[in-house]
Amino acid sequence: MSFSLITVLFLIGFVGSFISGMLGIGGAIIKFPMLLYIPAFLSLTSFTSHEVAGISAVEILVTSIAGVWAYRKGGYLNKSLIFTMGIAVLAGSLLGSFGSNGLSAESINVVYGVFALLAAILMFIPRKQIPDVPVHQVQFNKSLAAGLAFIVGIGSGIVGAGGGFILVPIMLVILKIPTRITIASSLAITFISSIGGSIGKITTGQVEWGPLLVLVAASLIAAPIGAKVAKAMNTKLLQMMLALIIGATAIKIWVDILT
Repeated sequence: MSFSLITVLFLIGFVGSFISGMLGIGGAIIKFPMLLYIPAFLSLTSFTSHEVAGISAVEILVTSIAGVWAYRKGGYLNKSLIFTMGIAVLAGSLLGSFGSNGLSAESINVVYGVFALLAAILMFIPRKQIPDVPVHQVQFNKSLAAGLAFIVGIGSGIVGAGGGFILVPIMLVILKIPTRITIASSLAITFISSIGGSIGKITTGQVEWGPLLVLVAASLIAAPIGAKVAKAMNTKLLQMMLALIIGATAIKIWVDILT
């Protein structure tokens, strides 16, 4: 890899991981399109959708666990929520990641676009502000949470994402989990999901290790910084930023699919 490519990859990893730690998403919603388009636009290299999915799947392991580590003492990690959704999303991501090797690049992009669109719709649905409550007082429908997490896991396994970009809207809008608990717990769930995705991508030879190591280095620095920033921010502002990022990404992906 050239120095220019390493620099660009590091910046992509830093920006994506900072946003990941701040908003409780694995970062694939940001890094997938950035890896797909920016290096190619700068004539540095051109990653295929399979390569981007493979890189993203393994890199999210580091991003999400770095974010969880930053939240570990904040009292926002809901163990019941993490266990219920984590086991289901892991099963789904294993299924999706092994099956993705037989899919075309266009199919992977379509799956990514569908999930981004659904996440954007959920984020823009008007809803009442969910009051912050102690983590042990949070209640949710476990069957619904597990079922939705399994479906998300299949899609995230295909595109190499941890699924945080759609898990967060699901937790906020459907399960009605308070914002800060959602952000912290979704990072832990995303980490579990990315285990399944990583296993499938690695064993089917879909991972480019050089670019991955650069992104991992950026993640270790940026994700904890993003998590610290989030603790001091207004929850409404966090939700608005997430909605705008997901919405813009969904539009970009679908414009490329349809043109």
